Amino acid sequence: MAILFQEKGQIFHLYNDKLSYLIKILANGQLGQLYFGKRLPLNRDYSYLIENYYRPMSSYVFEGTYDFSLEHLKQEYPSYGTTDFRMPAFEIKQENGSTISHFVYQTHKIFSGKKVLKGLPATYVESNAEADSLEITLKDEYLGMSLVLSYSIYSDLPVITRQARFENHSQNNYQLTQAMSLSLDLPDARYEWLQFSGAWARERHLKKRMLQQGIQAIGSIRGASGHFHNPLVILKRPEATEASGEAIGAALVYSGNFLAQAEVDSYDVTRLTLGIHPHQFSWQLAPTKSFQTPEAVLVYSNEGLNNLTQSFHRLFQTRLARGYWRNRVRPILINNWEATYFDFNEEKLVQIAKKAQSAGVELFVLDDGWFSTRCGETSGLGDWWANTDRLPQGIQGLSRRIESLGMKFGLWVELEMVNKDSELYRQHPDWILHTPHRHTSHGRQQYVLDFSRTEVVDYIYESIAKTLHTSKVSYVKWDMNRNITECYSVAYPASQQGEIFHRYILGVYSLYERLVKKFPEILFESCASGGGRFDPGMLYYAPQAWTSDNTDAVERLKIQYGSSYAYPISTMGTHISIVPNHQMNRKTSLKFRGDVAYFGAFGYELDFDCLSSQEFEEVKNQITFVKKYRRLLQFGNYYRLLSPFEGNESAWMVVSDDQKTAIVGDYRILNEVNAPYRRLRLSGLQEQQIYVVTEEAGRILGEFTGAELMEIGLLTSDSTSGQALKGQVLPTDFWSQIYLLKIKES
Repeated sequence: MAILFQEKGQIFHLYNDKLSYLIKILANGQLGQLYFGKRLPLNRDYSYLIENYYRPMSSYVFEGTYDFSLEHLKQEYPSYGTTDFRMPAFEIKQENGSTISHFVYQTHKIFSGKKVLKGLPATYVESNAEADSLEITLKDEYLGMSLVLSYSIYSDLPVITRQARFENHSQNNYQLTQAMSLSLDLPDARYEWLQFSGAWARERHLKKRMLQQGIQAIGSIRGASGHFHNPLVILKRPEATEASGEAIGAALVYSGNFLAQAEVDSYDVTRLTLGIHPHQFSWQLAPTKSFQTPEAVLVYSNEGLNNLTQSFHRLFQTRLARGYWRNRVRPILINNWEATYFDFNEEKLVQIAKKAQSAGVELFVLDDGWFSTRCGETSGLGDWWANTDRLPQGIQGLSRRIESLGMKFGLWVELEMVNKDSELYRQHPDWILHTPHRHTSHGRQQYVLDFSRTEVVDYIYESIAKTLHTSKVSYVKWDMNRNITECYSVAYPASQQGEIFHRYILGVYSLYERLVKKFPEILFESCASGGGRFDPGMLYYAPQAWTSDNTDAVERLKIQYGSSYAYPISTMGTHISIVPNHQMNRKTSLKFRGDVAYFGAFGYELDFDCLSSQEFEEVKNQITFVKKYRRLLQFGNYYRLLSPFEGNESAWMVVSDDQKTAIVGDYRILNEVNAPYRRLRLSGLQEQQIYVVTEEAGRILGEFTGAELMEIGLLTSDSTSGQALKGQVLPTDFWSQIYLLKIKES
């Protein structure tokens, strides 16, 4: 058992080979946070880590003494108002208007394994030996409420998961107005804060700054995790690099409104909190009712950021993603959207599919415009039956024609939205989220269905399940193209309107769960105008996501690099599109686009009939390369080498588990003249083994030991480091190379 309770010191010690997490029952019955970091010795009394010196202007808990204040004390799940003036982890509004609470230790339970969170995504185990769990029950006697704090620690990963549950055992009604999943008090503020932010078409760009006194925060109040900030933050020591140093990662397994915040007090105690955003949130806790927070994941590394990344990747890839497609390589697909937009018929689609199949593409995906009266963005959403003017035999007929070509068939849907010009809206105008007697805003001429209502979710499930059941659909791209405005449900009373944002996400999860169970072999890909809901919660239902609507390869360097800090390569939809690019109007070579897209769930967003014969041959070569190496490309151990956020170059690599094979992607944005000599230091190789290094085209560069490649580096100088001589290829803007490394066979 990897969790100990030391009766004498009243200390809980969660541990594995990599980390220790220490919690202490304090003198007032609340829980204190002692330590989170590298593994410590067992059966030691760490009570001395409670530091609570007298501070002028502080307030004190026990009358007549000056040695116990919560103001700067490191706590496990703090409240506000009883000598702690920092932002709390939770708040409960009572019938008399008070928000003061006092939850004290009552009991605890330690057990092997990890419980499932009902109705919520969460990490899991496949055997009880994989993790141990701790539930600490605290009680506020006056309120008649219990607070259950739950922890799980994985045996072979430096990972602790956390969540909280509030239970009302009284006859009173309470309003829970804040309920974070994670609160972690750290003893100093010497951290860089890393966040992953941006906007539509430039999601998850790395931003970093030193923590300072005050509050640093990111979040979303849009009804989705959003393009603008990702529910992932990293605190790293300033000296930490990719290969060394201490870092803490925190991610929320949730897809709705969230807050990630670091508050540094006047004595440099840092409070990291993560959970549902308290703005516009409240939950009515009626007698006998409870509330469960989403799960937060804490990952620790004292071996640098890449070690932190690989822990996230292993957890999310194998113990968050589920089902048939969890460990399977992704099919190479072609999506018709940028080839046709709404202008298509069945014959045009089949022609695109035939050409793609001849190149080796395995999956044809029909995007928007296949249903009801949908010929543009103003109509049809909500009516999930085929437009027989375009598809005379419906989805059933088209899917069978595609399968007869030797390909699989996929379908785009946007199940959470409705157009006013639809049969669904005409029959149920009250099924959208809207505030009575107020104007209702639109986004892309569409409105958000009220997924807080089970009858709405049931209707959508029956509608789309019928299409999936009667057709040969192997892939579903689930889109969500606008955020929530006028968040109000006519199905709930005034006292529960603060629940609607959260109930909406629970409805989305419910629909996903029903469809995943009904159609377990369909590959679901989540999408929200690209990366607008690219979060851990979605990975529980859809093992891959459309990384961004921006398919420009130059922009994708930053998007994919930033995403890689926590999200596995297999989760990223990475496609090649036509040039000039439809988002950036930029022209890049087919090779450059391919070299970027290789590292993910690979596919195309174009019409192969528009390519030259030379380009079509290049496409076939790309597909051959991906098929040969896609398990390594999608599931290999990933290393970041050069950051596109720091210079003109970017590089990354993947290494097989046995370290016998590796693939390196090396990219230069703009060409240079008379440039410095270059060496690219690699990672993850066996030091004593000899590797044969070849370029993608097959030219052998040489044989080198792993130690040479990691300590000296791979020489990547080219004719930009001087002047091109006869026979040398002069690089251009948007230049890339793929290097293949294989251990030399004896």
